[in-house]
Parts: sequence; C-alpha cells; structure tokens
Amino acid sequence: MRDDAFFELHRDMPRQGPGDAEDVLWALSVLGQPARVIDAACGPGADTEVLAEALPLARIEGVDLTAHFIAEARDRLACFGPRVTLREGDMRDLAGPADLIWCAGALYFLGVETALDLWRPVLAPGGAVVFSEPVFTCDPPPPGAAAFWADYPGVGTAADLAARVQAAGYRTRATRLITGRAWMNYYLPMMARVARLRIGAGPELAAVLDEAEAEFARWRAAPDEVAYLLSVVEPA
Repeated sequence: MRDDAFFELHRDMPRQGPGDAEDVLWALSVLGQPARVIDAACGPGADTEVLAEALPLARIEGVDLTAHFIAEARDRLACFGPRVTLREGDMRDLAGPADLIWCAGALYFLGVETALDLWRPVLAPGGAVVFSEPVFTCDPPPPGAAAFWADYPGVGTAADLAARVQAAGYRTRATRLITGRAWMNYYLPMMARVARLRIGAGPELAAVLDEAEAEFARWRAAPDEVAYLLSVVEPA
C-alpha cells in the first residue's frame, strides 16, 4: 500500500519536518520557562528533546498519531526519565492545563483556526501556542516558493497568517522565519534514506522516493524563498 511506502521512507529519521534547535530556543526566549509543555504531533521527538534540555524543570508530553514515531521518541527521550512522557494520540485531544503547546509543521492537518479553537481550553492562564506554518515571504509570491507550495493552496503571507490567528481570537506575540538550515536538517537525512531504500525498492516505494527527490529539488532551487513562519500566539 502507498501509506506503507510513505511511512517506510519516514522511519528512522531524526525529524519529520524542517526545524532547528535555535528555533525552539528563540521561542523560549519569548516565553520564559513554561512548566507544563505539550508537543503536539511530536514525530520522533526532535523538538521534544530540545524542549526537555532547555526546560530541566518542566513536565513535557509528546503526542503523535503514528505509533512508530512514538516508539522512536521513547527511545530517544528515555534519558529524561518520567518528566517526559510520550503517548500515541490525536492532537485534537490534548489534556491540559499546559503553559505551552508546541506544534511544528503539523497545524495544516487541522487548520490554524480549528487547532487554536480546540486548544484554547487546554491552555493554562497565560499559556501560549507556538506553531510553524507555510508562508510566502512576499506578495506576489516568488516563483520558487509558488512552485514548491503549488499543492498547498492555503499558503499566504505572514500578514494573512496573523489575520487568521486574530480571527481565532488570539494575538501574535512574535514571529520568526524558518528557512535555510532548518530545511536542510530535514532533507539531508531524508535524501540519505532515499538512497538506501532505492536498492530493491518495489514500484510503490520507488514512486514515493521519486516524489521525495522531486520535492527536494524544488526546495533546492529556491532555498531562500521556501519558508515556514514560527509564531508565538496567545489567547486575546
């Protein structure tokens, strides 16, 4: 099945989307030291690990719908002991109260407005959501970015995203563009895995590998144009 081929590609990857430790540390410089943290759609725990290292007194829960990502995260984060927990579950169903809900590159599964509405009752007083979402860095969008996001029609500018946040009843405290190195952190391990899986790949897996290489080529053609916006937002 195609889903099996997709997840075969995405097994044993250090992260499941663009990101960098500096992005997490930047957000914490805005927020301070949240004591109760949820990493929604945590994948194999790349950002969860940075959060745990940067917040030695915090209790952190990682939640992901994919069982093998949770298994990988448990192995990765076992050194932090019981203050870091992982569970297989839907990010629609988070248990608070949380001072911070972190969600890297996964809000598109729900939509910005839907996710922020669902998470409002999960937040403790003074709590915040930090999420990354695709944006165009200018209007009209650069050709490379337009080509990269052609299959994701909801992409707008940072101002468009801020308006969606406001429509959901939140205010934006700070933002940071995610470009360059954060994307390389994702794509380099993926391309190495593509090369390993090519040997003996059946038709379905080969098709998934072809798509991954094509996506990487589109990004490599315009690495400074393709961006996420990391937003720190809180209920208004």
